[in-house]
Amino acid sequence: MVKIEIMHNLLNTNIPSNVKNWLVKTCLLILGGITLIQPAYAERLKDLASIQGVRSNQLIGYGLVVGLDGTGDQTTQTPFTVQSIISMMQQMGVSLPPGTSLQLKNVAAVMVTSSLPAFAQPGQTIDITVSSMGNAKSLRGGTLLMTPLKGADGQIYAMAQGNLVVGGVGAAANGAQAQINHLSVGRISSGATVERAIPSSIGLTDNVILELKESDFSTATIVVDAINRRFGQNTAFAQDGRVIRVLPPINSSRVAFLAALESINISPSATTAKVIINARTGSVVMNQAVTLESCAVSHGNLTVVISTTPVISQPGALSTGQTVAAARSQIEISKEPGKVVQLNSGANLSDVVKALNAIGASPQDLLAILQAMKSAGSLRADLEVI
Repeated sequence: MVKIEIMHNLLNTNIPSNVKNWLVKTCLLILGGITLIQPAYAERLKDLASIQGVRSNQLIGYGLVVGLDGTGDQTTQTPFTVQSIISMMQQMGVSLPPGTSLQLKNVAAVMVTSSLPAFAQPGQTIDITVSSMGNAKSLRGGTLLMTPLKGADGQIYAMAQGNLVVGGVGAAANGAQAQINHLSVGRISSGATVERAIPSSIGLTDNVILELKESDFSTATIVVDAINRRFGQNTAFAQDGRVIRVLPPINSSRVAFLAALESINISPSATTAKVIINARTGSVVMNQAVTLESCAVSHGNLTVVISTTPVISQPGALSTGQTVAAARSQIEISKEPGKVVQLNSGANLSDVVKALNAIGASPQDLLAILQAMKSAGSLRADLEVI
């Protein structure tokens, strides 16, 4: 709309025609250049890097789920469930006679896992996941008994307990069975209470260590320059392609400084050209930086079909011969005509995909084609097979 208004005003101005034509051409060039200018792609620093020491910690515990409707562990096949029940009852003052054999169907042994977030304080609640470790058919409707959750150091950091929420449902009758989703894993929202806090070293050190999520020397240099422009020279320097050391201003609030640091907009360097191939599923993922050198790709399918037909040889009447069974095999070989497609140098991702689709390459064929192109030196990308 602005371009149209400017051109309209120029055409209606009382100036000589030659000057008017020159002005119109000049405005078109200027406005066209402005249109081609695109805003730089930028990400927040908090999306590119993490602060050393600000991390979550994994927790794990062993417990019992009770109250199941006959879908618990078969205690004859899971002796650890019986041992856990006996130990729990002894702690509660209930002693069972020696040699007692428990046949329970409403109890299941489970593993409880969770993640303790950074800066979690005693009294806060966290979500937990409860997974069956025996042969329980379903945890639906069960209640997790008090379970201590330990860290890698063996210390107890949270206590878990509550009613499970299982997303699946199943039914069985007269040999027929139907099931939707998974029945042996449940979740308890806010099911654990933090009992111990993990000390943080954020405010105890003189500097802040940033760790890039992807190691890249170019991006590390860009991040250092952006931080120094924001907070002054010699505030940050790159230790290597991943670690950046930042010196906060003297007498500054560490929390406020980190908040301002994370909000800096960074335009990261171009990513490395990479092709990811999943050999099991045939999935191929390529990023935008993948390019090609000039090459020609030929593709054709060879099909071999072998069919065997039994042949019975029956002897004549009143003869001493025996019936003989033989097999007659027929082999057919069919080959689709191959197609050759030329890929020009400098082709981008869309050109690669269009060319390979044009020759009818399936995902499995694409795996072989890309590996051959990499071996020939035509594929300008790192090829990673997972």
